[in-house]
Amino acid sequence: MGYQIMIVEDDDKIAEILGSYIKRYGYDTVRAVRMDDIKQEFAEHKPDLVLLDINLPHYDGFYWCRQIRTISNAPIIFISARTGEMDQVMAIENGGDDYITKPFHLEIVLAKIKSALRRAYGEYSASQEQSDTLNVHGLSFDRTRNSLEWNGKIVDLTRNECLLFDALTMKTGRIMSREKLLGMLWDDVQFVDDNTLTVNVTRLRKKLEEIGINDAIETVRGQGYRLNMVWNSGQSEDKG
Repeated sequence: MGYQIMIVEDDDKIAEILGSYIKRYGYDTVRAVRMDDIKQEFAEHKPDLVLLDINLPHYDGFYWCRQIRTISNAPIIFISARTGEMDQVMAIENGGDDYITKPFHLEIVLAKIKSALRRAYGEYSASQEQSDTLNVHGLSFDRTRNSLEWNGKIVDLTRNECLLFDALTMKTGRIMSREKLLGMLWDDVQFVDDNTLTVNVTRLRKKLEEIGINDAIETVRGQGYRLNMVWNSGQSEDKG
């Protein structure tokens, strides 16, 4: 397979269990040892995916997720004993792609790893069988760089934000159901909290607003989301 998974976990037993199980399925693993410099370790190893705990020495997982996101869009899956909805929202808000609560089933961890890798690099990646750049009403979407450009302003997207925008452009002006979007972003939707999609949509809206585009993504109550045909430049309203 050739993929390397970085495990950022300060509990030796959990890290060993995860590492041993993942290796059985052909993945390489590396465990972070410098808990005060996770970003540098990530830069040195350049893993394809990160399993990231929240409760860590020095700084928490949310901090390290933000740090990694400054240099990479590699999938990041949080694994934490925190079961609160707000923790899961914060994980996504800070750049995470998925969330697993402890105690966990190893089969679920593996399924989520496979899904994230396929979305990022495999047959479901945004750049597969598509042109590298898409122009939507003057907005340039670069799939290879995971970025959007509008009137000279550029914003970087996470992998899930990229997939979400790509999905919405398939039916510009028409409604994409929440179920369809969930299925396009995550294979194992039975393990994904419905609120995760809402958080990702909110993040994508904020990214668009950063480059001057407001009201691009419309919420259609009870149905899903729609990418509008015309961009607005004024102050956007909260659309939920």
